Amino acid sequence: MRLARPLVLVAATALSLTACASGGSSGGGGATVTITANAISGGKNAATADWTKNWLIPKFEEAQKAKGKTVHVLFQPNGVDDEQYKTKIALDLKSGAGADVIDLDGIWVGEFAQAGYIKPLAETAGPEVEQWEGWSQIPKAVQDLGIFDGKKYGLPQGTDGRVLFYNKTLFAKAGLAADWQPKSWQEIIDAGTALKRAGVPVPLQINAGTAMGEATSMQGALPLLAGTGTEIFSGGKWTGASQGLKDVLGFYRQVYTAGLGDPRLQQEAKGRDKSFQMFAEGKIGVLAEGDYFWRSVVEPKAGVAPMQDRDKVVGYALIPAERPGAGVRGQDFVSMSGGAVRALNPRSKNIKLAWELLSFMHSAEATKAGLAGEARITSRTDVNDEVLTPDPMLGFVAQKVLPITSYRPGLAVYPEVSVALQEATAAIVSGKTVDEAATAYQRKVESLVGGPANVSQ
Repeated sequence: MRLARPLVLVAATALSLTACASGGSSGGGGATVTITANAISGGKNAATADWTKNWLIPKFEEAQKAKGKTVHVLFQPNGVDDEQYKTKIALDLKSGAGADVIDLDGIWVGEFAQAGYIKPLAETAGPEVEQWEGWSQIPKAVQDLGIFDGKKYGLPQGTDGRVLFYNKTLFAKAGLAADWQPKSWQEIIDAGTALKRAGVPVPLQINAGTAMGEATSMQGALPLLAGTGTEIFSGGKWTGASQGLKDVLGFYRQVYTAGLGDPRLQQEAKGRDKSFQMFAEGKIGVLAEGDYFWRSVVEPKAGVAPMQDRDKVVGYALIPAERPGAGVRGQDFVSMSGGAVRALNPRSKNIKLAWELLSFMHSAEATKAGLAGEARITSRTDVNDEVLTPDPMLGFVAQKVLPITSYRPGLAVYPEVSVALQEATAAIVSGKTVDEAATAYQRKVESLVGGPANVSQ
C-alpha cells in the first residue's frame, strides 16, 4: 500500500553534505554536538540564528561545565528556500552525515520517519526522553506535531491556531452579540444571514479555491473537516468522498450560493490579501484565519492592514464543530495548527549529549529567551501563561485553541491531496453540486495515493 511518495533527492551534486556531522570529539578537547536550522544571522529566520549563537550555545556550554564536562556546540546555519533546506537535510541523513539536532517543519516528520532518516526519540536517546519534564507542559494536541504512528520523533517548537475573527461594530449593526461564540455551523450561517440583512458587503469569508492555496485547506476545509469528526488521513487511509467531506462542501455551498460570501474573492490571485484589507475596512463580518492575522495583519502599529481600533473592534471565537460533540475526539470546537519540531540525528556519535541539548533547547528558560521579548505562542503552557498575559487574543489561542487543535499529516503526498481539496472547494464556488465536487475529489485522491484501497469513504 503506497501511503506516501519517497523523498525526491534532486540536485545532489549541488548540495554539500555536512562535513562535521554526528558530533564527535573537538580538536580542543571535550565532546562536540551540532545544531542545524534554516536560519542565518542577517537573513532568513535571523532571530532563531541569533538566539542559537548568542544565548543557547554559551548557556548550554556553561551548564555542562558546571557538571564538570567540556562541551562544544557548533551551529550550522542555512538561509535557503524551505525545499532546498529539506533536500539538504534529507541528503545528509541518508548519507549518515548531518547535525546532531535538526530543525524540521512539522509536516515533514512522517515523510522523514517513513524514509528511516529519523527515529523515535526514545529509541535513539533512551528512557530519559519520556522522563523529560517538558511533556507535562506541552498539550497532548501540540505534542502531535512531532508524533508519527504513535511515536514521538521530535519536540514541538512554536505553533499557532485558527479561529473565527469578527467585526464587533458590524455585529452590533446586525443585532448580534459582541461576545459571539457559535456552537454549530448553522449558527455561523445564521450570523452571516443577519450580517447580510444589515448590508455588510461580505458577511462570511471562508477561504476557498486554489488561488488561496494552502490557506484554503488550513483556514477553511481542514478545520471544517475536523468539525465533522473526520481527519484528512487516519488509520492508514486518506479521506475521500465521505459524508464528512460532503458536509464540508455543503457548508461551502451554503456560504457561496446564498450570497454570504464573495465567490470572486476566492478566485483572485491576491484574494487573501484583499480579504485582509476588506476586513480592516469594515467590509467583512467574519473571517477564518490564524493568529497571524491578529499579530501581523491588523496589528495597529506595524500590521499589513493595520486597525488602530483592533482591540476594541475585532472579536475572536472558537471554530465550532458541525454540531456540539461532532468534532474529532468528540470535541465541541476544533482548530488546525502549523509549526516546526526539532529532531535527533539517529546516527549521532553523542546521542545522549544531543538529547541533553535538545531538551535544554525546549526548556522554559530557553523557550522564553528565544522570544526575545516578543509575544508569540510557544509549545509550552508555562511560558505562554507568563508571556501572553498582556495579549488576550494570543492567550486565548494558547489556553483555548491549542488543547483542541489538529495538525496536517506529515506525509509526502499531503500537498497534492491538499490541492485536490482546494479544487473541490473551487468547484463548489463555481457552481458545481456537492456530489459532483466530491466525486471528482475522490477520483483525484485515488490517483495520488495508489488507488481506492488507500482511500476511505
